Amino acid sequence: MNGSTTVIDLINEKFSSMSKGHKAISNYVLKNYDKAAFLTAAKLGEETGVSESTVVRFASSLGFDGYPEFQKSLSELVRNRLNSIQRMEYTYERIDKSEILSSVLTSDAEKIHQTLNEIDREAFDNAVDTIAGASKIYVIGIRSCAPLASFLAFYLNLIYDNVKLVNTSSATEIFEQMVRIGPDDVVIGISFPRYSLRTLKAMEFAGSRSAKLISITDSVNSPMTLYSSCNLIARSDMASIVDSRTAPLSVVNALIVALCMRNQDHVIENLSSLEKIWKEYEVYAADELEKANDKIILQE
Repeated sequence: MNGSTTVIDLINEKFSSMSKGHKAISNYVLKNYDKAAFLTAAKLGEETGVSESTVVRFASSLGFDGYPEFQKSLSELVRNRLNSIQRMEYTYERIDKSEILSSVLTSDAEKIHQTLNEIDREAFDNAVDTIAGASKIYVIGIRSCAPLASFLAFYLNLIYDNVKLVNTSSATEIFEQMVRIGPDDVVIGISFPRYSLRTLKAMEFAGSRSAKLISITDSVNSPMTLYSSCNLIARSDMASIVDSRTAPLSVVNALIVALCMRNQDHVIENLSSLEKIWKEYEVYAADELEKANDKIILQE
């Protein structure tokens, strides 16, 4: 299955040539995909009046290695289409109420591990080269992705003098801030389910001006990949109405570190200047604590 093909697409494509049993499963999935995503093969068989083995063969006939891969793909489709209330219900089905802290942190750790194993190293290196060589760097992220964009832009500003964090309070402001974008510039777009239409439109606009595009998103099925040829895929998940951005933040951290390594002398020079300014204007003097000789003291 290619990156832009969904389970629904595959079912519709193959439906006419399916057996009676497979058509029964298909009809159920098409009408109840939000429920089917959470059913075992045996349970889906019960719901559709076929055997568990028929369900497994159905998944294989669509091109999946097995039922777990089919279910994973269907779950991803569901997750991208859920509203806030449905997202909460989805999470409550999966999380151990007595071990919320452990469940959430374990899930975040798993997402980082999956991202590490699956991320395209060549795309990452390409992103570093593109950012380092850009005339101007635009960073955009909306709603729950805004903190990631702000974090990335903050540190990029310590490395480069040409960074623009796009203000996303309105669609018109986005285009006004990007009106001078051109082929020598790069846009780093950050978007995760539910995908922001404003971010997608900004990427489309930048692409129409021949700017280079980098996306940080959750899947090859993400609409962000329609505009960007350099895609950094970071696993994301839901914890109640909260979107986990732990793995995406790790990818952002890796980008920052790689770019710092490219510009060590310039970064040291900038930080040295900033340290003098921070000390002169007592930026940290009143609110930083240090531990000395087993006692906590206020910095002077």
